[in-house]
Amino acid sequence: MNLGTISLNDPIPCSENAASMGGSQIWLDPRETLSVDEMLKAICVASANDCVVAMAEYLGGSEDGFVQMMNDKAKQLGMNDTTFKNCHGLDEDGHLTSSYDIALMSKELLNHHPQVTKYTTIWTDSLRDGKSELTNTNKLIRTYKGATGLKTGSTGLALYNLSASATRDDLSLIAVIMKAPSTKVRFAEAQKLLDYGFNTFSFKQFGKKNETVKSVSVHKGVLSSVDAILSETAGTLIEKGKDKNIEQNLILDDTVSAPISAGQKLGEISFTLDGKTLSSVNIIAKNDVEKLNLFTMSKKVIYSWIDLLRS
Repeated sequence: MNLGTISLNDPIPCSENAASMGGSQIWLDPRETLSVDEMLKAICVASANDCVVAMAEYLGGSEDGFVQMMNDKAKQLGMNDTTFKNCHGLDEDGHLTSSYDIALMSKELLNHHPQVTKYTTIWTDSLRDGKSELTNTNKLIRTYKGATGLKTGSTGLALYNLSASATRDDLSLIAVIMKAPSTKVRFAEAQKLLDYGFNTFSFKQFGKKNETVKSVSVHKGVLSSVDAILSETAGTLIEKGKDKNIEQNLILDDTVSAPISAGQKLGEISFTLDGKTLSSVNIIAKNDVEKLNLFTMSKKVIYSWIDLLRS
């Protein structure tokens, strides 16, 4: 299965292996199929282990194949305390992670696949034409302002765990609780962490993606200038009250030489506080600018004539 071609409407079959999973499940039948969309809903809302295994087999060719993909991704993300032995998280020797690694994984998911919150913010829903009721085990979805998810988990050995995410005023935070003695404690402790974050820090935005920093002159180009824009949104997490002390450093030449390609790096802008860099973003060209030559000069003259005739 090619991950790049998967669609939310793709039908996912259920194997005998997937149907035999214990723990939380929606009791998949080996004779039925559910769409990717339905599988994700069951996984995110109801922690359906049978759906997790069915998806793993579909994507990785086998559960073991998908677990290898999980470990490869964990290594890529710098999750150095993590070793996955299965795809569903049930207790198994050597299946280990840490709160920091869960935070890294959660951040990756929210930053690069924000559509997941469509599922993680569902409180109640159903599948199979209403025959299977789903209720989210993450009570913060209903009780905590700005909650976006993310996932609960509990086993006999791991006890009660939670990766809780929330967004307020452009600031997104993740709180990870592991091995809480009860479900009540995990939610209370997660709320304390999120409250601390929102009360202490803010997100300071310096500019949005594609926002023009300045117009730069182009030497020997068919256009006399090109807009220099931000490649990404420039911003940083900062302790409240300290944003007035931030210094801006712009590295950008007044003139660049053609040819210029859209997306080409022209400079950089950084923001520092007490000598420490808080954020750094590339400044890129908004569009192509061809180099001026005999052909492009002729083309430019012709276009000028056409414009004159129209006016």
